[in-house]
Amino acid sequence: MNELTVEGLDAAYGASQVLFGVDLAVERGETLALMGRNGAGKSTTFKAIAGLLKPRAGRVLVRGQDVAGRKPYRIARAGIAFVPEDRQVFPEHTVEENLEIAERTGLGGSGWNRARAFEEFPMLQPLRRRFAGRLSGGEQQMLTIARSLMGNPSVLLLDEPSEGLAPLIVQEIGKLIRRLREMETTIVLAEQNSRFCLAVATRVAVIDKGSVVWRGTVDEFRAEPDVQARYLQV
Repeated sequence: MNELTVEGLDAAYGASQVLFGVDLAVERGETLALMGRNGAGKSTTFKAIAGLLKPRAGRVLVRGQDVAGRKPYRIARAGIAFVPEDRQVFPEHTVEENLEIAERTGLGGSGWNRARAFEEFPMLQPLRRRFAGRLSGGEQQMLTIARSLMGNPSVLLLDEPSEGLAPLIVQEIGKLIRRLREMETTIVLAEQNSRFCLAVATRVAVIDKGSVVWRGTVDEFRAEPDVQARYLQV
């Protein structure tokens, strides 16, 4: 059974339809890169999956359970964690308080908690008492990812995690994504940075004008320069 299956997803902003029958399937432990130009529908796909935009049609299955159209908090409880492009930390709370707010208790020793978060995100350990609003962009990105994991999700949606960050921080985020994959965390990554995507992903889906137009492995994508030129180059 797939960890996440999206079938025939349609979504719109008012009268303007943006997604047209989007299909995705992600197995446990995979990192799927959802690639496309700016405005192709990547962020809208994530918002529709996470419940921030109600789909017009289609299904969103988390381990076989259809959560399409539910309230965002119910979708989060079902196992979907969404890390938005603009990060959205709680600026007037400390790093540790940001983690504490999202922490789910009662999961025994196997789940994510603050101790594990500081172990896996060593950059955050010395910052635990600093207000989140005073962190750098890269530190905020790390905190947002860590906070999302505190809910022990089945699927992690990362929207443009490398955007606007210094190259060294982008490298650290790449290392983090690979570590999470080794832990069998299922990740869907939306990015315009193709070099970053191909360094961390296992499979690729290309979206254009609200529809998935190509899918395959990273190696298959590398062997398709025509696909890259047609759908990714400006």
